[in-house]
Amino acid sequence: MIGSLTRIFFAEWRKLRRPTLLLGTMGAVAFFSVLVSSLLFLLIDSPQGNGDRGVRITREMLALPSGSTQAFTSIGNLLGIIALCVFAAQTAQEYSLGTLRNLLVRQPGRIRLLIGKLASMKAFAVIMTLVGAVISIGVSYILAGSKDVSTTLWFNSDGRIEIAKTLLNVFISILGFGIIGMVLGILFRSPISSISLGVLWLLIVENIVGAVKSSTLEWLPGSQLATVAAGGTETISYTHALSLSGIYVGIALVIATVLFTKRDVAN
Repeated sequence: MIGSLTRIFFAEWRKLRRPTLLLGTMGAVAFFSVLVSSLLFLLIDSPQGNGDRGVRITREMLALPSGSTQAFTSIGNLLGIIALCVFAAQTAQEYSLGTLRNLLVRQPGRIRLLIGKLASMKAFAVIMTLVGAVISIGVSYILAGSKDVSTTLWFNSDGRIEIAKTLLNVFISILGFGIIGMVLGILFRSPISSISLGVLWLLIVENIVGAVKSSTLEWLPGSQLATVAAGGTETISYTHALSLSGIYVGIALVIATVLFTKRDVAN
């Protein structure tokens, strides 16, 4: 059992570590990490705000132990969308390219195959989280000095705890988005359809619904996962977001398992 899961894990990882996919994904992670972190400090004196939706993040707030991860929490949603696209594409390609049929010949245990694939994608999410954190915190530290932001508390015991908490929260968020992408890939069996529908919902539908009636943001899946990455907001508590996200992801996993094990692999 463990031996077969290990083989499945490394077989899937061999696809995920292809230079075009790995470097392209990490390049996108680096781009958004640098962009958001830079804007947070470069616009610190802007009257329009330097945070999400025009929120003003002051020097005093950035000087707190949580200041080093302030920018990183803001990109959790963007990193999650990247993970959704990668997981959806990699899963759907198994159907569209016909490779899933060959995999099932070698490994007929579909549940085992799904678990191994999910474990490999979890490892990919860990790398995305670490790369984003290192770049975001590094850029924040470099720019803090030029903007008179104190970094004294960033790396003391409280600061290290804040970094660890943020890493965990962002990882949970990225993994949640990724699992939803994986389910979309299994459901639609087409990379283009899976990615377009996932991004359409997260970037357009949820924003429109939230703008029309803001209370709906407390229940929409993308909003909950973004709130988990941020460690909670003024309107949505961390506990509420984590619980509801867990329910959504759990339902998604059940759907993925049923479809993957019961449906014919022919596209």
